[in-house]
Amino acid sequence: MLPLGTPSPDFSLPNIDGKVVSLADFRDAPALLVMFICNHCPFVKHIADELAKLGSDYQAKGAAVVAINSNDVENYPDDSPAKMKEEAQTRGYTFPYLYDETQEVAKAYHAACTPDFFVFNADGKLAYRGQLDASRPENGVPVTGEDLRAALDAVLSSGSAPEPQTPSIGCNIKWKAGNAPEYFG
Repeated sequence: MLPLGTPSPDFSLPNIDGKVVSLADFRDAPALLVMFICNHCPFVKHIADELAKLGSDYQAKGAAVVAINSNDVENYPDDSPAKMKEEAQTRGYTFPYLYDETQEVAKAYHAACTPDFFVFNADGKLAYRGQLDASRPENGVPVTGEDLRAALDAVLSSGSAPEPQTPSIGCNIKWKAGNAPEYFG
């Protein structure tokens, strides 16, 4: 996992609207949530409505929110940029949904699964990397976003997030053949 306190890795990626979105676009935000998601993963589908709500809620509080899809779209066509645009419209995502074709941004963040969440404070330092909440497909626990919401609230108020932090669980990022990072295994 990316160590707490690590500066936010840089990115500059195309959004579903065709515009390029960069880390620098969020430099004045008191908190930045970077989510690695995709369209086809059952773990993401399970929480997608909460992601839309959480994104809207925290953008209204001044936090910057961005989602990144790093999956291999050749082998997972449901995650293609055209399908990402459809998904964002269907779900009501109000945040940028970026496509990481080279998968280099996922590697820089040490993202391992979808969903994977990273919260950075106003200084651009990693304060939280963990789960949305304890809900999983078919475990019967309601989707509330409580862990990620608590982390965002804490970062917005104090710049740090609560411990312990439970790692996110989901589908592995779908790496292109021969492109899986060393930390993946």
